[in-house]
Amino acid sequence: MGEPQTGAELKRTIGVFALACTVVNITIGTGIFVLPALVAEHLGAAAIICFFICGILIFLIGLCFAEVGSKVTGTGGTYVYIETAFGPFAGFMANNIFWFGSAIFSDATIANGLTQTIGYFFPVIGSGIMRALFLLVLFGVLAFINILGTKDGIRFIIITTLAKLIPLLLIIGFGVSHIVAANLLWKNAFTFNDIGATTLILFFTFTGIETAISTSGEIKNPAKVVPLGILSGLLFILVLYVSIQLVSQGILGNELMRYKDAPISEVSKRLFGVIGITLITIGVAFSMLGSLSGEIMSVPRVLFAGARDGIFPAILGRVHPTYFTPYMAIIVYASIGYILAVIGTLQQLAILASASTLLIYLGVVLATIRLRYKPSVVTEKTFTVPGGLIIPLLASVIIIWILSNLSREEMIGISMSILVLSLIYVVMEWVKRKQKGKKKNA
Repeated sequence: MGEPQTGAELKRTIGVFALACTVVNITIGTGIFVLPALVAEHLGAAAIICFFICGILIFLIGLCFAEVGSKVTGTGGTYVYIETAFGPFAGFMANNIFWFGSAIFSDATIANGLTQTIGYFFPVIGSGIMRALFLLVLFGVLAFINILGTKDGIRFIIITTLAKLIPLLLIIGFGVSHIVAANLLWKNAFTFNDIGATTLILFFTFTGIETAISTSGEIKNPAKVVPLGILSGLLFILVLYVSIQLVSQGILGNELMRYKDAPISEVSKRLFGVIGITLITIGVAFSMLGSLSGEIMSVPRVLFAGARDGIFPAILGRVHPTYFTPYMAIIVYASIGYILAVIGTLQQLAILASASTLLIYLGVVLATIRLRYKPSVVTEKTFTVPGGLIIPLLASVIIIWILSNLSREEMIGISMSILVLSLIYVVMEWVKRKQKGKKKNA
């Protein structure tokens, strides 16, 4: 198999605009198309409060990502950040929780959603052998694009980002003039607990930084590109989400609750007629395709980094001799995603995937604090979050608060996953020590 190649052999081709597009592309998924009715169900027009709360929360976390990402520039993103701060055990846990807990199951679900969306126009794709073949082509093409090079992967992401944003921007542009001011009045009584519960639901639609930053070893001038790329992407997302919510609430008013499954489709239908449904369906398809493409570009870098450090088989650390991309990690990741997608929908794992993302965020925020006291990893020009430890500590409290609102079943699922991964790590370390002992005695 040979030793894995190092992240230094990957080309640094990702700039501010490309990173921002990756953040936007991965974060804006299918949730935006059901988001308005979902949050308005709890708070009515006052749901807009939760958008700003989530915006503040994710910006705090984004600032922590920006600081640690400017200090630790190797490929692997969150895994490298956490391992650099807390050591190999934490790195092992972060790597596995990230790529398996919060990424690959989500990808399989997105792929199935894309199949169902396209199946609306072409029912033959929706089931049987044709469904399996479609998924094979889907994962195969996306893997091939990303093996050809990060530039090709980024170019495809930029195209799909623009394609899925166009329908949403058209709805906002044409919908503003159709807003009825009375529909935006706060008529429902609500409590602080209502705001908390709604914010918990809404928060998951803002996640995606952890995947976008996995290409950290291929980012140009990380000290500048990482903070600007992350924060500009998040700002755009917040403005878009708030605008969509205001237009949807302003046009549908109390009727918004009647269209829980597809509120944006109803808004589009009222604005553009039958062509609006087609427009938004295409938008949904591109949204899923873009998110999946971003994942297949970013997450294999975590496997690549894990192989480089001995967590995964060395073969996953191979770099393509022509395209300089982690091609084996991409192939393996896409293959597992394909298999899981073919097996069926994975709704039962969605909760665990979301909780895993929160744990990853907490690890990165704590890594921000830890790396402040490890000057050996700090290079000359880095980004530092202003205000001392206030922002990292505040972000930690917020994440713990969100986790405290998870159900008992979710807590058990997370605990069992951590326990199993810990046992695997102990066994791996025992095997390594045993092998070293044999070599010494040989």
